[in-house]
Amino acid sequence: MGKGETESALAFWFRLPLCSPPLPAPTLAIDYIQFLHKEKKKQEEEVSTLRKDVMALKIMKVNYEQIVKAHQDNPHEGEDQVSDQVKFNVFQGIMDSLFQSFNASISMASFQELSACVFSWIEEHCKPQTLREIVISVLHQLKNQLY
Repeated sequence: MGKGETESALAFWFRLPLCSPPLPAPTLAIDYIQFLHKEKKKQEEEVSTLRKDVMALKIMKVNYEQIVKAHQDNPHEGEDQVSDQVKFNVFQGIMDSLFQSFNASISMASFQELSACVFSWIEEHCKPQTLREIVISVLHQLKNQLY
């Protein structure tokens, strides 16, 4: 009997009432067997959960290994990437355009009016087509600045 089993058995016996009349041996044995079955079921569920976790981690490991392999196969791929400064300039241009329209559309007279204005602004200015137009405009502006 291992340490965990000993602790489970002791926990079972300590839960029995001290002042009650002695239980017949078969009743104690049946109760103990039921207790052991419950413990076994809990442990089996825990093992099942751990197996699922291990499987998920193995899948993640394989995926990450494939990503690493793909990067090792194309070591020069990163040389043609866009600089962080250009990315920031694109982001800044998009955010400036959105903020200007937001600032012009929002009323802060009351919280209710602010909420209504924000929802209205989102519906009007954050549609995919509108955002696409903003991005294209910003890219054209940056292109003209660079060339």
